[in-house]
Order: sequence, then structure tokens, then C-alpha cells
Amino acid sequence: MNGFAAEPDWQEVLEHSVEAAKLAGKILVRNFGKIAAADIENKSDFDFVTKVDREAEAQIIDYLARFYPDFSVHAEESGEDSRASAFQWLIDPLDGTKNYIHSFPVFCVSIALKYRGQIQTGVIYAPMFDELFTAVRGGGAFLNGKKIRVSATTRMPDAMLATGFPHAAKRYLDVYLQTFRELFLRVSAIRRAGSAALDLAYTACGRFEGFWEFKLNPWDLGAGILLVEEAGGLVTDPAGGSRHLETGDLIAASRAIHRRMLEVIRPICEGKLG
Repeated sequence: MNGFAAEPDWQEVLEHSVEAAKLAGKILVRNFGKIAAADIENKSDFDFVTKVDREAEAQIIDYLARFYPDFSVHAEESGEDSRASAFQWLIDPLDGTKNYIHSFPVFCVSIALKYRGQIQTGVIYAPMFDELFTAVRGGGAFLNGKKIRVSATTRMPDAMLATGFPHAAKRYLDVYLQTFRELFLRVSAIRRAGSAALDLAYTACGRFEGFWEFKLNPWDLGAGILLVEEAGGLVTDPAGGSRHLETGDLIAASRAIHRRMLEVIRPICEGKLG
């Protein structure tokens, strides 16, 4: 399948992505609770990587390269390669590394394929719960093979939202805290579990009504964005536009809740996120 002149079979791409995610998931489960201090490195302040992240990522890239050797890769640990391709994998081998280091079992593998700037397939696999979220553009979103939809809740007082703190972008803490305060006063609950990919997957299946966070990376977002959209939800940047994959700033929710979240977040963030 070298050098596609046309679009590939997206369902086949998804199946290979699922297999790659499960192979990585086996590595994560096998090493869970066994991480020693010597296995952890500081990439930068408050940003860590373990030998398990690297092993899982290498497994994913090696497996996918067997079938798609000409596709470029943008992965958390190895970065973005220089190959010119209309196809690019967005890979996070372990979303929730800090959770994993602390034996907190909320983490996942996230794999998406971007074609000409648009996400076409997405897989999020939470191996500790054996939950597999999948989507192909135009084909709906699924959890362990069962179709999922975003929450039908329309009232903010009934909504439970998810978020993530901007540890890697502390200069935006004040604007983030303003959004947190205003949303906190309007909703039933807010949760912060430590994996943006899973927050998006849980929004897609209706466990959360919505999710917002700032300064994420493409590998955090690719698969989850597609899941939410294919489950009937809406994903935008804080201005209501479409630059969320580029900027890492996003609001993802059911359409009714998204509208209400945007009304709160947009005026706070205007001109402040860079």
C-alpha cells in the first residue's frame, strides 16, 4: 500500500489502528505499577516521559509502518518527521503519563490519521478498562462496537463537564481559572481526570456533557475530536472557530451545551490565548 494516489480504505486503516493501539495497551498493562524512578525522565518542567511511553510508541509506529510506510508521523515522544505526505499519524502512546507514574489507572492510547488536514480515523483505547473507542469520518462513533452519542442533556445545571489544568502553559493559568470559576457556578460538577483523550471519548459517549482545555497538542486531540463530531457533538476553539487542532485550545460538547459553554468562555478568552 505504498504511496496512495487516492484515499485508502478507511475502515482498513481503522482496523490497523485498533491493532496498533491494543499492542501498545498490552505494554502499558504489563508495566503498570512497576515504574521506578530510574524509568522516568523530565522532558521539561512538569513534563515527564517513561520508558513505557517510548516502548509503546515504538510498537505503534513499527506496526503501522508495515502497512503504510509512506505516511508521516507526528507522535508525542519522537516528534514530527520530515516526510512529505498527505497522510499523517497523530500518536499518543500514553495519554495520562503522570497518572500512570502514580499508578492511577486513568490513561489511554490515542491514534488518529489526518488526511489533507482533516482527521479521518480515530482510536482511543483505555486498556485498564478494556474500552475501545473508534470512529471513521462519516461512519459514526463506537465504544466496543456499540454506537455512541453525546449526552441529550440540554440544561447547564444538569451538566457534568471535564477539563484539564494548563500545567505546561502556566502563563494562561489566570484566564483558565476565570473560565473554571464561571462554568463551576453554572454546572452540576466538573471533573479533572488527567487524560484529555479520554475526556473527549467520555464526552462522545455522554459520560460528560462537555470538555474544555487550553494548549493541548495534536496527538492529544486528533482521535477525540473525531469521536465527538461523529457522536453528534461540536468541537471548536474558544472563539467558536475551527483552529482548535492548530492552537490546542478547544471546547467539545453536545451542541446544546457547547453553545452555553461558548457563551461563557469566548468573552473571557478573547485576545488572551495567543
